[in-house]
Amino acid sequence: MTVHFYFARKFLWIFLGICTVFFVLTVLVDMMEQLRRYDVESIGFEKVLGLTLLRTPESIYQLMPLIVILATIALFVNLSRSSEMVVVRAAGRSGIVSVLSPTMVALMIGLLSVSMLNPIVAATSVQYETQSEMLRSGGGSALSLSDEGIWLRQGGDDGQAVIHAGRTNSDATVFMDITIVTYAKDSGPKTRIEADTARLIEGGWELSNVRTWALSVGLNEGGAPKREDVVVFPSTLTADRIRERFGTPSSISVWKLPSFIAELEDAGFSARRHTVWLQMELAQPLFLMAMVLVASAFTMRHTRFGNTGIAVLISVLIGFGLHFIRNFAQILGENGQIPVMLAAWAPPIASILLALGFLLHMEDG
Repeated sequence: MTVHFYFARKFLWIFLGICTVFFVLTVLVDMMEQLRRYDVESIGFEKVLGLTLLRTPESIYQLMPLIVILATIALFVNLSRSSEMVVVRAAGRSGIVSVLSPTMVALMIGLLSVSMLNPIVAATSVQYETQSEMLRSGGGSALSLSDEGIWLRQGGDDGQAVIHAGRTNSDATVFMDITIVTYAKDSGPKTRIEADTARLIEGGWELSNVRTWALSVGLNEGGAPKREDVVVFPSTLTADRIRERFGTPSSISVWKLPSFIAELEDAGFSARRHTVWLQMELAQPLFLMAMVLVASAFTMRHTRFGNTGIAVLISVLIGFGLHFIRNFAQILGENGQIPVMLAAWAPPIASILLALGFLLHMEDG
C-alpha cells in the first residue's frame, strides 16, 4: 500500500507541475492573440489580461488528455532511470499492479474535472464570449431558453428589439407565436408586433398574419392593431447565428445540460449535439485512464534497454490517435451516423482494452 501511495503522490505532483507549465504557456500565447485582436490603448491592458484568464481554463480543459499522458510518461521514465521500477519488480510487484495507482489518480482527476472544472470552464467561456461581444459590437444579439419559450435580442443603429417565440423548427428557420417589441435607441418601447409565424430570410424576418401596435411612454397598446398579411422585419440574424447563440455544449455546465436538453427539445430544436457532448463528458474519466495505460505500456521498461525516446514518441502518437478517433466518433454521433451512447462510450472503453493489450504484451510478452 505504501508503494501505491508513493506512486500516486508522485504522479499527482508531476501532473500539477505539467498543468502549471501549460497554464503559463497558454496565458502567454492567448495574450498575444488578444493583443492582436483588440486595441490595448483603447480598452486597457487589464481588460486584455482578463479576457486571457477567462479563456485559459477552457484551453487547459481541452488539453487534459495530453497532460495526463505526459505526466504518465514523466513518472515512469523517472522511475526507470532511478531503478525504482527494478526494486518494485524485485519485490514481487508486476507492472500492471504498479500502474494501478496512477490509473486511479487519473480516474479521480477525470471525475473532479467533469464535476468541478467543467462548470468553471462553462462559466468562464460564457463570460469571455459576452465581454468579447461587448467589445466588438457593443451588445449585438442574445438568445435564451425558458419554460415560456425562446427569447432573442437583436441590436442595430435604430435601437434594440426583443423577440419572443413559442416554438421553432429543428434548424431554427421558422418560429411560431412571435412577439416583437422594438425600442428606440435612446428611449423606451416603440412598437409591439405579433405574428403567427416568422421565417428567417436574407436580411430579416418574414412575418405572416401580423398585428402591430404603436407604443409610447405611459401608453399601452389599447387601440386596434394594424393588420397585415406579410411583413418583413429587418434583422442581421441568420439561422446559423441563432444556433450559435445557444453556445457550444462546452459553454453549459454538465450539471445543467440535462435540463437544457429538455428545454431544447420542448422548444423544437434538435438536442443531439448537446446529448452527445454530455455523454462524452461523462466518459472523460475512462479516457484519461486509457491515456495512463497507453503511456505506461511503453515507458515502464528500464532505460538500459534503450530506445526510450522512440517509446515516448510511440505512446504520444497513440494517445493522439485515440483522441482523434474519439473526436471522429463525436462528429459521427452529432450527425446521427451512429448512436449517441456508442459515440460517447465506445472510444474510451476500446482505448482501455487496447492499452491493456499493449501493457500485457510488453510485460508478459
